[in-house]
Amino acid sequence: MLQNFIAAYSPDNLRYLFGGLGITILVSVISIIGSFIIGSILGVIRYVKIKYVSAIVGFIIDVIRNLPLILILFFTYFGLPNLGVKPDVIPAAILAMTIFESTMLAEIVRSGIQAVDPGQMEGARANGLTYWQALWYIVLPQALVKMIPALVSQFISLVKDTSLATIILLPEMLFRSQIIYGQNTNYIIPMFVAIAVMYFIVCYLLSVLARYLEKRQA
Repeated sequence: MLQNFIAAYSPDNLRYLFGGLGITILVSVISIIGSFIIGSILGVIRYVKIKYVSAIVGFIIDVIRNLPLILILFFTYFGLPNLGVKPDVIPAAILAMTIFESTMLAEIVRSGIQAVDPGQMEGARANGLTYWQALWYIVLPQALVKMIPALVSQFISLVKDTSLATIILLPEMLFRSQIIYGQNTNYIIPMFVAIAVMYFIVCYLLSVLARYLEKRQA
């Protein structure tokens, strides 16, 4: 067993596996940034209840949230070409995950804003701020602090969900580990251990960052 681990963790295999880690992080970071921006906008739209617009946005969010991510991955990579758009595997994975996570974050943002004491908005308006100024400068900063645990939990889920993109042949960690142990089945357990450690480190660092930001904001 020990020999299998030593052989599986050869420099070439580790270099190949770390390349997959880099792709996992790349897809995750871009998807996190994109979904946070889009999700925040959608969440605010749902909160302010713009006539017709908020209802339509809410319906779209509910539809996408109740679809499996793997179906969205299939659509972006295999379905879009039928509509004349042919994304490469990495852009397709980023697009699918951004769309899916945006709807999740939209609900977190809306709930975070609703959790802020309504008196904050009333006080800001009483001091001469417009509704949007009060929302931007007073309500949203307080809502962000309340949202941090839920946001980080969703971001961690996003990182782990990148493994689903193996279905469209995204060359991330899990896909590359399959290539390695496909050449030697004795490497299956060593590869799974290596992937588990890598995912743990990335997700744990996100948790540590969240705690730090939460303390700073508090």
